[in-house]
Amino acid sequence: MFSWYYIEGILIQSCYTLLIVLGLSILTGYTGMFSFGHAGFVCIGAYVSILCTMAFGLPYWLSLIIAGLAAMLLGAGLGKITLNLKGDYFCIATLGVGEAIRLIFNNLQLNINVGGKDFLLDGAKGVASIPLHTTFAGSLVIVVIFLTATALLMNSKHGRSMLAVREDDLAAQMSGINTFRSKMLAMCMSALYAGIAGGMMAHYFGYLQPKMFMMVKSTEYTIMVIFGGMGSITGSVLGTVLLCALPELLRAMGDWRLVIYGLAVIIIMIVRPKGLMGGKEFPIGRICRAIGRIFTGKKKDLPPPDGGDGGGEEALV
Repeated sequence: MFSWYYIEGILIQSCYTLLIVLGLSILTGYTGMFSFGHAGFVCIGAYVSILCTMAFGLPYWLSLIIAGLAAMLLGAGLGKITLNLKGDYFCIATLGVGEAIRLIFNNLQLNINVGGKDFLLDGAKGVASIPLHTTFAGSLVIVVIFLTATALLMNSKHGRSMLAVREDDLAAQMSGINTFRSKMLAMCMSALYAGIAGGMMAHYFGYLQPKMFMMVKSTEYTIMVIFGGMGSITGSVLGTVLLCALPELLRAMGDWRLVIYGLAVIIIMIVRPKGLMGGKEFPIGRICRAIGRIFTGKKKDLPPPDGGDGGGEEALV
């Protein structure tokens, strides 16, 4: 049997991974731009967050905000340069930037002394003894906040503009949509989510190394977006939870768990080419109303038969 400590660890990892996937879903699922360097934003957020808490003694929550803003600033700068690129060229550009960020931290030697406290950044060796501030309750609160923010964004005119850009960039321009602004918003939001998630990850593991942010991590995040369903928030949630939990559930099988994990992903993509949710959302509102009717004893409102006025009411009595 799994202990609660073990299960809690999986849940925390699912929470910060979901935050990354949600941000990537805005960029890839809703705007149609594939990024294979997203781990670079996570890396920036992680290192900025521990710099704030360990070197400057800032509170954990404030460090997450600063980490997110730092990643968003990088995303805005990257977007200014690369958002006019199309298709594969944008993917290659983001891949190069993500790897460049990792290599910078892999070779960066830094020693900061603030108030008698030493903060040592030792290149490939990374940073150890990071305070463990990330809890499941706090992670859940952050995820709920950003899930709500994402849902509100996607149901606004900005979200509809992103969908228009994904469907046809040229047609969106012809209809008066500022496509560059929509792409820039998606890039900044995506980087913000990744930066905050990086800070959460750093304060959960208690150590950081640049090799934790290799290209394979960016690929995993993209797979989760596609696995859940492009342009689906609930699909991102399902894809993240399943793909985070599956390797742990299969850990007893040793190295074979990775084979089974890969086969499971392939089978799902064959059976459901558009992902688990297929770009649709789980009908949460409808389910909540159904549960409410069960507890209140209220029957579902039925339309009057044949368009009658009072006959329908008499028939239901």
